[in-house]
Amino acid sequence: MDELYQAYMGLAPKRIPHYEHWSCPDAETYLTGIDYYEHPKLCREKLKELYPCLRLPVPGDDTPIPRPRLEVSGESSIDTGAGRLVVRWGAGETGHWDWGKNFKSAEEALAFSPLAQGDFTNIPVVESRDYSDEEKLYQAFRARYPAELGDKAPEGSSATTSFYNTMFMWPLLTFGWELFLEICLDDRFERIMDEFAEINRRVFRSFARLPVNFVICHDDIVTARGPVCSPCWMRKYIFPRYEEFWSIVKSAGKEVIFMADGRMDAYADDVLACGARGIITEPFTDFKAIARKHENCCLAGEGDNRILSRNNPGEIRAMVESMVETSKMTGGYIMCVGNHIPWNVTPEGIKRYLDLCEELAWR
Repeated sequence: MDELYQAYMGLAPKRIPHYEHWSCPDAETYLTGIDYYEHPKLCREKLKELYPCLRLPVPGDDTPIPRPRLEVSGESSIDTGAGRLVVRWGAGETGHWDWGKNFKSAEEALAFSPLAQGDFTNIPVVESRDYSDEEKLYQAFRARYPAELGDKAPEGSSATTSFYNTMFMWPLLTFGWELFLEICLDDRFERIMDEFAEINRRVFRSFARLPVNFVICHDDIVTARGPVCSPCWMRKYIFPRYEEFWSIVKSAGKEVIFMADGRMDAYADDVLACGARGIITEPFTDFKAIARKHENCCLAGEGDNRILSRNNPGEIRAMVESMVETSKMTGGYIMCVGNHIPWNVTPEGIKRYLDLCEELAWR
């Protein structure tokens, strides 16, 4: 029974595990003394030796990785044409917010049929694949796992699958923010959401057959300031579907962990009532309030990259001590910098955080 499994299940492992959103090559070079770009495999192997808690995958070979153009040029951004700029992200560059580019008007969006479309392979919705045939969909998901596992993961394993478009993301990504907000109160929008829900039934029935113990379900239902849509709207279009979808995988012995960017205070109770075992979110959320209210729920994301970036030793220690204090309130606590560890967070601050966790993050 691994430590992450124990935390997901609220079983209070002695060592509090990590679940980090990691994309900081310079920190890997700093922590290991091995250049991430020149020797990616050796660098990761050393990082795994020094900080196994990060659970980062090791490349299959040591082929050098090209350095980011923006690092080489020293520029803060690059114009890719037509005034479209990219900036640094991880070992590469950012993309563009093109969600909804296929739709030009509210009427066009409201006429769209997700089920008639079926195949989203060439439509940018993050989960861009063919949903028209449920058995083929299952086989595509199943191909990720060894055949000998059947439909069950080893007992006590933290084996997971994940899905980005649990419900809210479907219309947001399909139509883009502006059109989504323009049409979401129209009576005709209900038919569209019913069709997206049918697509997701196929997804979650497929997940029920996978050799995993956990399903991480992502939906950015909040921003850093709180809810996007009203409780009334959410309780019509979103939460009933969560309860339905999650009951499908829970009936197959799998547990759900919910993930959302932003401030989850307003909807944490709803999400947990729908059947999630826990929540991975960002430090804008009051984690202690959730932990007090929900016995041994899984919680991750209380750490703040702004504090790491300032690299003030006392401030980083206070943050880790506060996170450990929250862990005393729930057996499901996980160390996690919820607003990401991106390329521009100071490596020194990251090292202070990881070393303090090694010292303090124990029960």
